[in-house]
Amino acid sequence: MFVTTLATALGLAMDAVAVAIASGLSVKVLRWQDALKMALFFGVFQALMPLGGYFIGAFFANALAAYDHWIAFVLLVALGVKMIVESRNAAEEKVASPFRNDKLLILSIATSLDAFAVGISFSLLEISLVETVTIIGVVTFLLCLPAVWFGARLGKSMAKRAEVFGGIVLILIGSKILIEHTGFIGLLLGIAF
Repeated sequence: MFVTTLATALGLAMDAVAVAIASGLSVKVLRWQDALKMALFFGVFQALMPLGGYFIGAFFANALAAYDHWIAFVLLVALGVKMIVESRNAAEEKVASPFRNDKLLILSIATSLDAFAVGISFSLLEISLVETVTIIGVVTFLLCLPAVWFGARLGKSMAKRAEVFGGIVLILIGSKILIEHTGFIGLLLGIAF
């Protein structure tokens, strides 16, 4: 059971890790407090969302499953576009930090909606809920902390384009979530052939 929980935690953490790297890319100077804060936000939300999903349970499962991917898509694409637009004015004005609490809250929610859906499925299984959500939160934290630093190191070598690249990554993550949940690729392939 531990191996399954760990694999679930790793899978759920991947979107947060990608966003952490993109956020590290978008800043000129990364402070350790900012990296720690982002990793904590992501870890806490990845732990709380399955807990919330567990308590909501199957009652709302169908309604949430129909919209969670759209919510994540809109939030991530909006933030990505904003980062790209802000990068055009970066020389003239200071770009808002991705480590501000309001941005971290939006990013944390957007990257943990899948965890909420997984939590709904937990309500149908016999699991140790506290152990499971703790593992999910800790794994996310431990992966996101170095991910922010990795992004910041890359950002120093490509400082001019880092904000644009970070925005593109967020848009791609949002698109990936939408495609995975809607089968949009299958639809395109069906039309093409």
